[in-house]
Amino acid sequence: MPEKTISSAVAAAPKVLLHDHLDGGVRPQTIVEIAGEIGYAVLPATDAERLGAWFRESADSGSLVRYLETFEHTVAVMQSAAGLHRIATECVLDLATDGVVYAESRYAPEQHLDGGLRLEEVIEAVNAGFRDGEAEAAGAGRPIRVRALLTAMRHAAKSREIAELAVRYRDDGVAGFDIAGAEAGYPPTRHLDAFEYLQRQNAHFTIHAGEAFGLPSIWEAIQWCGADRLGHGVRIVDDIDTSGEQPRLGRLAAYVRDTRIPLEMCPTSNIQTGAASDVATHPITLLKDLRFRVTINTDNRLMSGTSMNAEMQQLIDHAGWSLSELRWATINAMKSAFLPFDERLAIIDAQIKPGYAALGVTA
Repeated sequence: MPEKTISSAVAAAPKVLLHDHLDGGVRPQTIVEIAGEIGYAVLPATDAERLGAWFRESADSGSLVRYLETFEHTVAVMQSAAGLHRIATECVLDLATDGVVYAESRYAPEQHLDGGLRLEEVIEAVNAGFRDGEAEAAGAGRPIRVRALLTAMRHAAKSREIAELAVRYRDDGVAGFDIAGAEAGYPPTRHLDAFEYLQRQNAHFTIHAGEAFGLPSIWEAIQWCGADRLGHGVRIVDDIDTSGEQPRLGRLAAYVRDTRIPLEMCPTSNIQTGAASDVATHPITLLKDLRFRVTINTDNRLMSGTSMNAEMQQLIDHAGWSLSELRWATINAMKSAFLPFDERLAIIDAQIKPGYAALGVTA
């Protein structure tokens, strides 16, 4: 969505982002420059504008597998401490410019070892980049707080090790843990040891579930693994009967709603991967109307050519959302953040509510 279509109200609204991949939001110019520095010569384009267009077109295929292939090029330029630091810093600055006041940025440390870094060095480089980005954004009058989510890959065998690192660094900028990658054939229960460890350590975790795969993935993530949040969770609508006058919730959908399990929903990304057909009919609106704890997210800003401004604006333009409903979803997200309770309330009271009040929206 071109930036000129964003309304001044949406642009000014404070935003909270829970589901955003660090390697899915790299600036095209940064990819070109780092690729040149390290001799990575297989980029599909060496002009930043053309490269950005290639990412969006490749991701707009309707296939999650094809969508994930685009990450080969971003991950390739994230194999040094300097590269990781730069990309993390730029991530914070880009989110701050987008009006985000709190974000959790996720990445898989195990994917950044080809240059000889240790897992700890990857985490420390990203954390340092986030802190420098926060300082620079604050200096520009755009205060933002960004914490990391350490992701393990579903098809690999490092989940317990990554979970232990999430606990080790939780007082140094790491908010929690996640698993990602293709759902089909790689159920979350393959990583049960990691989740049980995190629970014993009173640590937070989210699980990608209900994106490309259906209700069994969601059920396992919640009932076997104990997920605090669901990454996407869009397929929970498969357990909602909308054929009658009033929607009827199945047992799993009712449980998700009753226990207020947050859904990290990413409309544009879901359309690209075939999990939804368009914004107007995306399940996020039905789930919002049924008062599930929905949140609005970007997933991969580069591949989807999106931003929080764009995601919010399209919900207004194509799904009939109001600023009041955007405020509700933003507070949902802040309530669901992997941050201490008092710190969540402070951001709601000091930034989100006043920000919306300045737009004439108080509830």
